Amino acid sequence: MSAMARPAKRKISKRPRPAAGAPLGPESPHRRQPLPGTRLRRAADIALIVLALGAIGLFVATKIIGGRTDTPNGLTKKAMKAGNGAGAAASTIGPEDASGTAGDFADLEAGPDEFEGESGGEPLAGPAIVSDPYAARPFAPVDDARLAALLDPEIERSLKSGRIPSMAVVCVSGDRIVWTRSAGLANVRVKTPAACDTVYLISSTFKTMSATALLQLMEQGKFKLDDRVNDYLTDIKIDGENKRYPVTFRNLLTHTSGLPTDFGRHAVWEDQTPSTLIDYLRGRLKLWRRPGTRVLYSNVAFTLVAHLIEKFSGMPFKDYMRKNIFAPVEMRDTAFEPRADMAERLAIPYMPVGRRGGVFRPVDWVKADAWPAGVVYGTAIDQAHWLMTAVNGGVYKGRRIISPTTFREMTKRQFDRFAGPINGGWLNETSGYGLAWWVSTLNGETIIAHSGSVNGYTAFLAGNLNKKTGVAILTNGNKAHRWLYSLALKALEAL
Repeated sequence: MSAMARPAKRKISKRPRPAAGAPLGPESPHRRQPLPGTRLRRAADIALIVLALGAIGLFVATKIIGGRTDTPNGLTKKAMKAGNGAGAAASTIGPEDASGTAGDFADLEAGPDEFEGESGGEPLAGPAIVSDPYAARPFAPVDDARLAALLDPEIERSLKSGRIPSMAVVCVSGDRIVWTRSAGLANVRVKTPAACDTVYLISSTFKTMSATALLQLMEQGKFKLDDRVNDYLTDIKIDGENKRYPVTFRNLLTHTSGLPTDFGRHAVWEDQTPSTLIDYLRGRLKLWRRPGTRVLYSNVAFTLVAHLIEKFSGMPFKDYMRKNIFAPVEMRDTAFEPRADMAERLAIPYMPVGRRGGVFRPVDWVKADAWPAGVVYGTAIDQAHWLMTAVNGGVYKGRRIISPTTFREMTKRQFDRFAGPINGGWLNETSGYGLAWWVSTLNGETIIAHSGSVNGYTAFLAGNLNKKTGVAILTNGNKAHRWLYSLALKALEAL
C-alpha cells in the first residue's frame, strides 16, 4: 500500500491525568458536567416514589379498616360469608354466637349496606336508646316482668350494635299476645318514639301470606302443587323451560323455579310508576337456571304467584288478599297503600352513615315492579296476628285460614339437598325452604321463620310450632338481619 493511501493518525493528548483520589476541578475535561435540570428531575422522581408508596399504604389501610364491620365478635365480612353453602354447619347468628354464617341477605332489594359519603346535608344523630313499654298506642301494652328482664337488654343491645333507629317487638303464645315492646325512634329528626302500632314496611315476610293465598285456591281444586305452571298460563309463558324439567307450583314457592331475583325499584315520589303485573311479567319470565337444581331467591316468582291468584280467583290480587288474608286475621293495619292514619304512624327508613355509630340518613320510600313480593306496610301487632295463625296450624281465633294438611306441607322442608343455613345464615344446617316459610329444627322442635328487607327496613318472624310460641319484629334499620335473628332466638327460648 502506498504512503498516500495510509489513513492519518489521530493525535492523542499528552495532558497528565490527576493523581488517584484527587478531585476533578471544574476546568477538568475528565469531569462530566450534569445536564441542566437533572437534580430537579431526580428530586421529583424521589417525591413521586414517596407519594406512590404513601398511596399504596393508604389503600391497604382503607381496605383493612373498611373490611371491619359491626359484625358479631368483630368478624369481617369475609369471615361472616365463609362456608355459606348448603349443608354448612352453623349454630346461631347474632352478636354473642357468631359460629353461623352470614352471606348475602336475599329478601327484596340488595342495595348498599350504608352511606359511605357525607353528601346530602348533615346526617342525623341517632336514637337515644328509648325503651318505653307504654309507647304502644292505641293498643294496650302487654308487659311481663320475666320477659322484660330477659329481652329488654337484648333489644337495647340490638339497637346499638345493629345500628337500628327503632324496633317494635311482639311475642305470642297460643292465640294470645303475651309481651310487647317498642324501642328507639321512628323519626330520628323529631325524636318520635316507636310504638307497637308504628307502621313499617313488612317486605318479604309478606311472601308467607301470598303463598297461603295461592294454596287456598289449590284447596279449591284450581291446581295441584306439582303441576306445570305453564299449563295454566295463557297471555304469558315461562320462557326457556324444558318440558322434561317443568317449573311447578312447588318450585315457585320454594325459590327453586330458576326465575330471576329482580325488583324494579322506583322512589315513591318519582313520576314513573310500576308496570301492571301482566306487562312486568311478560318481559321477566325467562329462566336463569334449570328448575329444581338450586335455590335462587326470586321476587319474579312471587309476582307470578300474584298473577296466578288473580287468574284462579277472578279477583284483583290486592282485593283477594284483603278479603281472604288480612280481614280474617284481623290485620287492620296492613296495606299495600297506607291509609292516612297509617301514614301518620309511618317509621322513616334510615341507613347508617359510614362507620359512625348512631348516625343515620333517611332513604327513599320505594315502589317496585315486583311489588307483590313484599312492598306492603304493616305493624308488629298485625304481624303477631299472622304469626298466631301460623303457630296454631293455620287457625286464627277459631277461624281456619288453611287446612291442616296444607299447613303441614307448608311447614315441611321440601328439598333436603338444599338444606343448610339460609338467607345470611339463619339457624343451622337443618334450615331450608318449606312453601315460602323457612323451616328448621332446633332441639328436636320445628322452627318456622321468614325475614324481609328493603333499604331502610328489616323485618323478621319466627315461631316454634311445638310450643305454639313466636316473635314478630319490625324495624326501620337497614340490613339488621343478624341482630333480629339473635333477638328472635332469645325470645323463643324465653317463651
